[in-house]
Amino acid sequence: MSKWLKIDFWLIMSFFTIIKVNSQELFRAPVEIPVFLSANFCELRTDHFHSGIDIKTRGMTGLKVVAAAEGYAYQIVVSPTGFGKAIYLRHPSGYSTVYAHLDSFTPEIDEYVKKHQYQNKSYSVRLYPPKDRFTFKQGDLVGYSGNTGSSAGPHLHFEVRKTAGEKPVNPLIFNFGVEDNLKPLIEKLVIYPASKSTLINGSRKKLILNTNGRNGIYKLPENTVIRIKGTAGFGISCRDLMDNTSNKFGVNYIELTIDSIPWFTCEMSEFSFSETRYINAHIDYEAAIRNNIWIHKTFVLPNDKLSMYKNYMNNGLYDFNDGQIHKIKITVKDGYGNSSELNFTVNSELVSETENFSVEDVSNNDYIVMPYGKSNTFKSEGIIVNIPKGALYDTLYFKYSVENRNNRFLSPVHQVHNIFIPVHTEFTLSIRPDSIPGNDPSKLLIVRIDEKKNLIPAGGTFSNGYISASVNQFGSYAVAIDTIPPVIIPVNFTQNADLTPIKEMRIRITDNLSGIKNYTGLIDGEWALFEYDPKRELIFYRFDEERISKGAKHTLNLTVTDNCRNSSVLEREFFW
Repeated sequence: MSKWLKIDFWLIMSFFTIIKVNSQELFRAPVEIPVFLSANFCELRTDHFHSGIDIKTRGMTGLKVVAAAEGYAYQIVVSPTGFGKAIYLRHPSGYSTVYAHLDSFTPEIDEYVKKHQYQNKSYSVRLYPPKDRFTFKQGDLVGYSGNTGSSAGPHLHFEVRKTAGEKPVNPLIFNFGVEDNLKPLIEKLVIYPASKSTLINGSRKKLILNTNGRNGIYKLPENTVIRIKGTAGFGISCRDLMDNTSNKFGVNYIELTIDSIPWFTCEMSEFSFSETRYINAHIDYEAAIRNNIWIHKTFVLPNDKLSMYKNYMNNGLYDFNDGQIHKIKITVKDGYGNSSELNFTVNSELVSETENFSVEDVSNNDYIVMPYGKSNTFKSEGIIVNIPKGALYDTLYFKYSVENRNNRFLSPVHQVHNIFIPVHTEFTLSIRPDSIPGNDPSKLLIVRIDEKKNLIPAGGTFSNGYISASVNQFGSYAVAIDTIPPVIIPVNFTQNADLTPIKEMRIRITDNLSGIKNYTGLIDGEWALFEYDPKRELIFYRFDEERISKGAKHTLNLTVTDNCRNSSVLEREFFW
């Protein structure tokens, strides 16, 4: 190597080193304790990819959460679901950060939020303050960690997004002191027939195989033989490990090679929220629903539009039809580049010219073919199903059946295909009730009956003799009636109680079927801010000297209404 080539080489290496260092120095950790994760970026979740990292807060709420970089608050959200209490910061670097499930904000922001909650007479708010209203230097306090919204326990959900387009990216590329020197686990291999006539070890069903291995090298059990005749695809169950924690995480890279040819690559380094529901096409949806097993497929369904797929031949499928032995390798990596691979072989069996491998070869004529690239409508006695274009990931061989009406419902139970086939967007389900008790259709709703016979409300409106609702899942549906009002139970006070010693009043609100739609709490006739935590079925009011006088008797009036317009009222007097 010449002197000049050597100089150029070191210049290039220095340049990339600077980029790496600078990218890592853009942000600091958003907490003041060592960073340990309970979840990482792009983990597989119900109907979505995880859009950030979950930082452990030692099982507690109230730990300081600080700005990861200099910036300003461009959005503040309070909601009983989702992110709960969350603040969004925009930074000069072209990135934004999100801090979610907070217990509270800074006192200044808390007061700003409360002002708008009282103005709107709503606990839920979404605010867009002026860019100079709340500014932060790196390390400044933004709030305190909590468990608000759809959180399963105290933690901080933290995101890094590209400001342009609001695309979440893997925060770990910026280094937050998270140690990871461990290679991912590869637990199962799944082989899928891609046509109705494909044979895998003589069967038309998918084949599930456990793996053996450690330290990044995995194989199938000894003496495992795989014979495939026809077109097939692969899937893999895998999880990542990190230092200093027993949690299991998602992987960030999957590659399939067949005979050393790259056949499919998935890079889970960023995505857009508009595409996150395509996760249901990416995974083995049936395995997730039936067995809670998360499997990445290394092939692409026709209407799967995930941008994570960077390279794929023949949509990741392979036609085993040459009588040869093929070498297969599946590689998985985490966000730190730790890599594991599974190697195995497939015996490809010859397909005769007389064999038909058409996916349209459906033996049961009770199916109705619904192409994925168009809208589809199904009508039968007492039911109409309208599936819009784009809702299906692949051509669907739709099946319908009906059960006789029982005393729980006001219609037969309609089996609309099955729960193991996902849909991407909502479709409209219309069911005709057999009767309308009291001639009041507002009390009617569509419900889904799950495998345990639980009723999941889908709502609905009445028109032209049908109840219609937008649903996002196939399954068993019927019309039910809800005439029972919500139940209101005071938790920590009684009539005429002296509440001076406590900081808040707590009330449990529940509903038997259609679900809580809204609630309104008045103290001395004025709207009062009751926070709502649905997962605990609690609303609570924190006593506020600026809005109610202390050392006096007060009157509480609380109205709770469900989605079928049934209401309950609680009236209590108390001293505070």
